[in-house]
Amino acid sequence: MFDQFTELAKRAVVASQDAALSLGHDFIGTEHILLGLAGTAGTAGEVLREHGLDLAQAREEAVRLLEESGTTATGAQAAKDALASIGIDVAEIQRRADDTFGPGAFHFPRPAYTPHAKKALELTVREAAALGQQRIDTEHMLLGLVAEGEGLALKVLTALDVDPEGVRTSVLTRVTPQAS
Repeated sequence: MFDQFTELAKRAVVASQDAALSLGHDFIGTEHILLGLAGTAGTAGEVLREHGLDLAQAREEAVRLLEESGTTATGAQAAKDALASIGIDVAEIQRRADDTFGPGAFHFPRPAYTPHAKKALELTVREAAALGQQRIDTEHMLLGLVAEGEGLALKVLTALDVDPEGVRTSVLTRVTPQAS
């Protein structure tokens, strides 16, 4: 699926993975995708900033909402403990991978996408197709997040007084050719 993504959109996907890992989460939710988009150059980041979204505030709000829902940062400790019980030292694997391939080359576990995040990414592809565009860029990802309608990203936006429909309208205004 990601082969249709522009380099900028791929960077936003990696930034969402990094956001999840830096928060100690072993999953990637819509909130992480939002953070990835907000921290990446491109149309999505520009529109989010124009609507008043601050990356640090969005990150704090995502953490607050996750904690409020009972989701805590575990750093995948359960998976690490399970491997340790059969004699596998994840920290040692990390150290050796860093020594061999450079810092940050190995992440365990690779965070999986939540059902809401998967739906948002599927809608990303549909949004690009609906606009007649072959390549998927950050603006399509933002449209997919808004269209998903239920993920934590929308709760973050709403809590920070960013209107999701206003964001959608701004993106569409930028990417839809104007009739002359």
